[in-house]
Amino acid sequence: MSKLPIINVPDPLLKTISDPVGQVDDDLRRLMDNMLETMYGAPGIGLAAIQVAVPKRVIVLDTEGDEETRKPLFLVNPEITWSSEDVNVYNEGCLSVPEHYAEVERPAAVKVRYLDYQGKAQEELMEGLAATCVQHEIDHLNGVVFIDYLSRLKRNMIIKKVQKATKDVPIL
Repeated sequence: MSKLPIINVPDPLLKTISDPVGQVDDDLRRLMDNMLETMYGAPGIGLAAIQVAVPKRVIVLDTEGDEETRKPLFLVNPEITWSSEDVNVYNEGCLSVPEHYAEVERPAAVKVRYLDYQGKAQEELMEGLAATCVQHEIDHLNGVVFIDYLSRLKRNMIIKKVQKATKDVPIL
């Protein structure tokens, strides 16, 4: 496995709508394994393929906790089939918007249909943090970043700060 470079706002790729995956094969599993290592190393709890410059409808998640209790989820072609009317507000962050957070309101529970690591069809009810995380990552597949939920002024301020911070980082 290897870590992949994560792209940051305002990279135009993050506005790309990702393509559906035809089948889960060894190449896709290798991508998912690398995405998982990248996510854990960042560290984060979710990562969409587009964040590593691969415009495919693939996400990896692990909202369970620390290294000892890891429970990674691999979701290929994820689709929300139901959303609760109840909402949660989380202070969200994003690996593509480093060190910036904002409160985002989303449905408290969602039902998600997807293909798993082996290509088997699954449907799962997700609640709380898992529901927020899966919605955040599916947004990425649709070209939406969490800062898109903020006012234009706040969004532009964050983008400028990210650009300045990443410009000041020396390339090794």
